[in-house]
Order: sequence, then structure tokens, then C-alpha cells
Amino acid sequence: MWNAVTRAVSPSVGRCELSYIPREPIDVAQARTQHRDYLRVLQSVGCDVQTLPEQNDLPDSVFVEDVAIVLDEVAVLTRPGAPSRRPEVASVADLLCHHRPLLVIEAPATLDGGDVLRMGRTLHVGQSARSNPDGIAQLRELLIPYGYAVEGVLTRGCLHLKSAVTALSDDCVLLQPAWVDRERFANFRVIEVDPAEPHAANVLRVGDALIMPTSFPRTRQRLLDAGFRVTAVDVSELQKAEGAVTCCSLVFRSDP
Repeated sequence: MWNAVTRAVSPSVGRCELSYIPREPIDVAQARTQHRDYLRVLQSVGCDVQTLPEQNDLPDSVFVEDVAIVLDEVAVLTRPGAPSRRPEVASVADLLCHHRPLLVIEAPATLDGGDVLRMGRTLHVGQSARSNPDGIAQLRELLIPYGYAVEGVLTRGCLHLKSAVTALSDDCVLLQPAWVDRERFANFRVIEVDPAEPHAANVLRVGDALIMPTSFPRTRQRLLDAGFRVTAVDVSELQKAEGAVTCCSLVFRSDP
């Protein structure tokens, strides 16, 4: 069984943090409709969905992935790189403590969950606009007792590592070579995004199912041709907030 922790869309989502895309008006009602569709897709691929209430004064709070990293043995509470996002952590911690023991990233470190890509017992962590070397080093030290390796990965031109590369299976990744060096994932089978869809690398894996935005049909076809099972969902309003499908949930096994 899979758990998926999510949070309802804040009415202030239009005031979200942005780093690499221009600001556009966000239709809050439409964003909420799309988010409900996203929750239904999570349920359809086998997730028990838990949804936290909206936080009116925290525009980015729908993007729960960034405030925690949930592993089989423990969960790590992050210290987001954007100061405006740090108040999001407490309420997620209150829920996660019922599922895992909690560890904490502390100042001066910064770390966003969107920069953490787990492949087996290795966590690839983006050194990005939101996650600094101290954050990577603290995560490495925290996880040594649990047998995880932590490897820093430089990113360029994107918000998070998982903007540039995500897992399709235990041995295959979807990658945008303009934003992360393909050689860093040479030990894996690599499928590149379609060049016409530069933002298409963010795909959510739940077991052997994949979820991706409807806005990337060419890249989706590449995944279908490779034999993957893919469900597409419209998250176009949340994409205006520099979000996608991984960042709207914390997905983990209830029985690791």
C-alpha cells in the first residue's frame, strides 16, 4: 500500500515564489479542480491519499514534497531554501510523525525535497537555487546510520533536480540534458525529454505506474513506446506556480 500526503491549494497561490518562469495569473478555482483530479489519479494508482487543509497565508504550501523526504526507515524534515516556505514544515511534521521517526535539517543548511531523487539506496541531491552544500552534507550525515549514500548533483537553469530528472523505474530515468549532465546518470538507462517539451522531465512514479502532466504529449509517447504505463493529468494552473506532479505529494510505502 502507498500513502500520499497532499495539501489543498492555498487561495494565495498566485503570490507563489518563482525563479525560472515568468509570473502569470493563476485561476485558483481551476487550480483546485485540477488538484482534485490529481488526487483521483493518485487513488487510481493505489495511493491512500491524506490531504492537509489549505494554508491561506502560505502560497506554495500545496507543494508538500519540498518540506520532507520520506524513506523506508525515517522521514527527514527539510529547511526550504525560500524563507517564506519554512512555516510549511510544522503541519507536515505533525502528520508524518505517525508514519516515521523524524530527523531534521538545521540552519544554515537549506534543502528542498524537490532536489532529492532516490534511486535504490542512493539519494541524488541537486545543488540548486534552493538546496546548498550544507544541506547536502547534513542529509548525508543524518542518513549514514540507515545505509543510504547521498551524492550532490549540480543543476543549471531549473528550480530543482527533479525538474531535470526523475525515476521511471529502478534502473531508468527521464532526463532533460540541458539542465543536468547526462553523465551523472550513466549507470541508468536514460530516456530524454522531447526537445520541444523542455519542462517534461518531472514524472511521478508510484510502483510501476507513472503520472505526468497532459502538456507533454510527445514525451509521454516516448514513455509509452518504451513500455511504461503512464497516466496524464492536467496541472496547467499549478505549473504556473513552477510546480508539477512530484511536488504536490509525498508518496511512500505504508509497509516498507
